[in-house]
Amino acid sequence: MSDTAIQTLKNMLAHLDDAKKYQSLRDVMETLNAPDLAAVFEDLPQEKMPVLFRLMPKDLAAEVFAELTPETQEALIQGLSDRELKLVIDELFVDDATDLVEEMPAGVVKRILAQAAPDTRQMINELLKYPEDSAGGVMTTEFMELRPDMTVRQAMDAIRKNGIDKETINNCYVTNPDRTLVGVVSLRSLVLEKNEDRRIDDFMDTNVVSVTTSTDQEQTSHLFEKYGLLAVPVVDGEKRLVGIVTVDDAISILQDEADEDIAKMSAMAPTDKPYFRRSMWDLYKSRAPWLLFLMVSATFSSLVIRSYEDALAAVTVLTAYIPMLTDTGGNAGSQSTSTIIRGIALGEIRGRDLPRVLWREFRVAILCGGTLAVCNFVKLLVFDHIAMPVAAVVCLTLVLTVLISQLLGTLLPVTANRIGIDPAVMASPLITTIVDTTTLLVYFNIARVILHL
Repeated sequence: MSDTAIQTLKNMLAHLDDAKKYQSLRDVMETLNAPDLAAVFEDLPQEKMPVLFRLMPKDLAAEVFAELTPETQEALIQGLSDRELKLVIDELFVDDATDLVEEMPAGVVKRILAQAAPDTRQMINELLKYPEDSAGGVMTTEFMELRPDMTVRQAMDAIRKNGIDKETINNCYVTNPDRTLVGVVSLRSLVLEKNEDRRIDDFMDTNVVSVTTSTDQEQTSHLFEKYGLLAVPVVDGEKRLVGIVTVDDAISILQDEADEDIAKMSAMAPTDKPYFRRSMWDLYKSRAPWLLFLMVSATFSSLVIRSYEDALAAVTVLTAYIPMLTDTGGNAGSQSTSTIIRGIALGEIRGRDLPRVLWREFRVAILCGGTLAVCNFVKLLVFDHIAMPVAAVVCLTLVLTVLISQLLGTLLPVTANRIGIDPAVMASPLITTIVDTTTLLVYFNIARVILHL
């Protein structure tokens, strides 16, 4: 149904100037969810955005606005009057309004703040004081707050009166008069409670999972998966409730963190800008320094090869298997690194686990390297018709290369995490560069010993 409605809406928009059936447009839009409507807006010409936006009910318009990309939001703001912009800002939740202010250029921010209500502007300024990557920086201050001495009847009346402006009422947080967090009670338990005169503190959950304003946003997001939460309360240094982080924000955080890790694992500087919003200069700056570093690092491999020119000249066939050995080492290191980095990200591997992890990876490396060596040995003798001593050199190097690569792929991320460096930095490109040099050193030294070069 949704896909059909979206296509119908797009067809109507294509002939908007001719048809001008605005009521029909409104009816179609009211059948769609905010994310689907946002996707339609992304494909619209800038001049048609305000027309379509004005047709939506104000609550739906605010939801759609929050789902748009920053560049589309900026384009839409330019087409709205101050009055229309004020209506949008008033309907946005504080955390969405704060994100908007952070993303927009200075001129647009000035206009947004000028149209925001004084209390909204104050809350935005308060949230902007917290570090961007902290729980305080992503929380919202619009939550349902109850007192422990309230009865069920009083609590339900308070929810009916104030809940419309809250981001979520699934969980209501119980605080003392000084706003100290003492418990949490679900809307489900309030609705199902038959005794309406029963006090909240009689059945509220006092074992509340909470974070502080300075808690890292990624650490906060993992609590949702661990405890199956829909929201996490945020407290200050004195245990006073100041906000909540909702599950939709947690999902966005995890997606952003994943994008950042992917960038680092690909040897690029991370960024939160969409691809087409980044200039050529931005793309260049994110890639060139890492490429330069890796290129310089790779020169060590050429130095090793030059140091063993005599060995290569004596047994030229050794040269043919260098790419296979270095590629295998890089692949093995990448497999190990990816596994370890994921384990660290999920909290499965900690610094104290390094001996256990190394022992496991050692055994896996022996099995993998042995399997590759046996298969390659048969291939070298049967198909390549290589002398057995040379085949032995290649296969022994293969075992040691896999072993060293996987141990390095384990050791570097765990060590980086222990000293406060993002383990994603120790991903594929860096591991591959290190392994290439190590593999060549092992290869030529084994050749010298076995082949008496």
